[in-house]
Amino acid sequence: MSRILIVEDDQDIASFIKRGLEAEGYACDIADNGALALGLAQSNSYQLVVLDLSLPLLDGTDVLTKLRAAGVDVPVIVLTARTALKDRVRALEGGANDYMPKPFQFAELLARVRLRLQDSAPAAEPTGATGANEYGTLNHGELTLDIREHRVLVDGKWKDLSRRELGLLETFMRHPRMVLSRAQLLSQVWGLDFDPGSNVVDVYIATLRKKIGAQRLETIRGAGYRLL
Repeated sequence: MSRILIVEDDQDIASFIKRGLEAEGYACDIADNGALALGLAQSNSYQLVVLDLSLPLLDGTDVLTKLRAAGVDVPVIVLTARTALKDRVRALEGGANDYMPKPFQFAELLARVRLRLQDSAPAAEPTGATGANEYGTLNHGELTLDIREHRVLVDGKWKDLSRRELGLLETFMRHPRMVLSRAQLLSQVWGLDFDPGSNVVDVYIATLRKKIGAQRLETIRGAGYRLL
């Protein structure tokens, strides 16, 4: 099981990320300031660090610089509200492996996490998930999902998917035959940008059914949906 250090001083955001990653089978710790983050990253074996830059006690950029100076080569995804070019350049030149601005969507963060873990030393596959193979594809029954190309193979024909359709189908295929509620799907695919009262999930379920076949996505009244 891959261990991830989440460095974020906003408790709501940190908890949101932690819940999402743990649902995918990762083990997560949280550091709410730069000094704590530096100590944890230097003394523990993490496979990935998700790092905010605006931190109390020690700025995230300084955390990154000190880690690299100490020879800690753990992959680092910077997740920050700082969007200026100079901040991006400084972080990337300082040793960051990826740079993602806030506000963000969890599905995109998860995709970046998977990519960085694949690029680093072999990591344990998240428990409970149907892992993508070396070609970036997932298989379930007669469906083959090409995550990199945003398309799905259905009955021998490739069909292009929008980003949201891809996120939904990937979530279902990683949890086959499991009932997923609207709230779970909103959290996984729409991240922090969702409105709990929105019918957006129903809309995208309808479009996804047109592409993979309505019979493959079952509605469980009062509970959610599941991929058969």
